Amino acid sequence: MAEGMAESAARASGCADVVLALERVTLNFGGLGVLDEVSLALHAGELLALIGPNGAGKTSVLNCICGIYRPQSGRIRFGEHDLVGRRPHDIASVGVARTFQHGELFPHMTVLQNLLVGRHSRIGTRPLFEALFTKSVREAEVAHRRRCEEVLDFVELSALRHRRVADLSFAQQKVLGFARALAMEPEVLLLDEPSAGLNRDAREDLARFILRIQHEARIPILWVEHDMQMVADLADRLYVLDHGRYLVDGTPREVLSHPDVVRAYLGGVAMPAGARADARCAAATVAHRREPARHRVHALATIATTGAST
Repeated sequence: MAEGMAESAARASGCADVVLALERVTLNFGGLGVLDEVSLALHAGELLALIGPNGAGKTSVLNCICGIYRPQSGRIRFGEHDLVGRRPHDIASVGVARTFQHGELFPHMTVLQNLLVGRHSRIGTRPLFEALFTKSVREAEVAHRRRCEEVLDFVELSALRHRRVADLSFAQQKVLGFARALAMEPEVLLLDEPSAGLNRDAREDLARFILRIQHEARIPILWVEHDMQMVADLADRLYVLDHGRYLVDGTPREVLSHPDVVRAYLGGVAMPAGARADARCAAATVAHRREPARHRVHALATIATTGAST
């Protein structure tokens, strides 16, 4: 375990293609330890899934990165920026965008207006010129609206652009939260359980959007998720937390069959090797699907690239 943490820390600080790195981050709330010297690295173009049982500290990692929580010790580096101690809007302005478990949208505003709020850090016009609605302001607003329309088209919500968020379904609100993060044109994307509460069709739509981001924009993504089947299908690498501590990281195949991961989800002793594949899915309450995972990934990738060319 100690060797694994040391290797993870080394990767977090030593690789040239690392875009986001946590180095020995520790977070406590009074006497309650939430994160214990967590070190991880997100590489350029990578989809890294952060997994673990409930209460493992996954969302707390995202909250530390985006400035909602301030860790007691450790460093968080994004490119040349040290994020610890910065305010959330400052962190957003350097290119870090995130989604939330419950959307955190403005229900009285329209779908398009929510996306325009997401572009706030990209708006550079001055208040005086905005009050006078000068030519430069008009041109900037047209450009921002055009970008929002492109994002709405990407997530297939264009037909709902003028609808109030309060009138959307839960699944549509989840997708809108994802779209608002994309509207920021981020350099790194943090996803906090984007598939939670979605049915199968909505989850497969979300998977398709994530794959298109991977294929087209190559935005590095740190993804907190409980759907292990979805994680196994899409993620490049998994990083496991248990009670705020690093457990193991590696490819989905390596991690989901690891005895420590089985114990973390199910408790008790490690299961025989032949039973681990069933255990890992049962542990994560995954709905099994008929076709093999690799076939679904290839099919989704085909859909993504086909959609990108139309």
